[in-house]
Amino acid sequence: MKRILLALVSAFVLAAPAQADTPWKLVKTYPHDPTAFTEGLFYLDGALYESTGLEGQSDIRKVALKTGKILQRRVIDRRYFGEGIVNWKDRLVSLTWRHRQGFVWNLADLAPLSDFRYEGEGWGMTQDGRHIVMSDGSAQLRFLEPDTLTESRRITVTWNGRAVDRLNELEWVRGEIWANIWYDTKIARIDPATGAVIDWIDIAPLMKEAGVKDSEAVANGIAYDAATDRVFVTGKNWPKLFEIKVAR
Repeated sequence: MKRILLALVSAFVLAAPAQADTPWKLVKTYPHDPTAFTEGLFYLDGALYESTGLEGQSDIRKVALKTGKILQRRVIDRRYFGEGIVNWKDRLVSLTWRHRQGFVWNLADLAPLSDFRYEGEGWGMTQDGRHIVMSDGSAQLRFLEPDTLTESRRITVTWNGRAVDRLNELEWVRGEIWANIWYDTKIARIDPATGAVIDWIDIAPLMKEAGVKDSEAVANGIAYDAATDRVFVTGKNWPKLFEIKVAR
């Protein structure tokens, strides 16, 4: 599991309590594989794409939204702890946690295409139509050139002037970067130009609704359907995935 000590220390890092001011309402509940240790999630062309973690158990899968059925699956080499994923054109890009190893897959059938290296840890991914955005568990987000997967710039995410670390799964929503915070139920809405947190969304009621008790079953997984303005959220080993309507 990701460093428990880091979680305990980082719990005291935020300078001011995060105010979860952005209202939302639950729209619909869908089934979710309770064995999926969710690390990455995105929605594309009517289906969810999900990556799962843990050494020896990591995979990338295409999932039917309404039923939770796995439509396609690519098992990751047992030595790797799978992390975030993102689509770019006809490819899917994935990270691993501590191996500094990323992979590129064919989006259509999840066949392997190539690999790449990066410094530090790999956590979450999203894209803004121009760059791939990557988190590494710190307060920084890296912007990568999609064709070379090389870093072009970074931003530091802050709230009231203080760094917000433990940035985990990412999603591009309405011109903002949304980020799960590891070991927290709050989602940060981040200005991609400055790194400042615009506001917070607290999905604690959904964790209760999911009925999970394990301390590792944290909220993690945000997917956005831009065509219909739908937001989907879930967590590690949650038996449910939720569609929510978030105020603009």
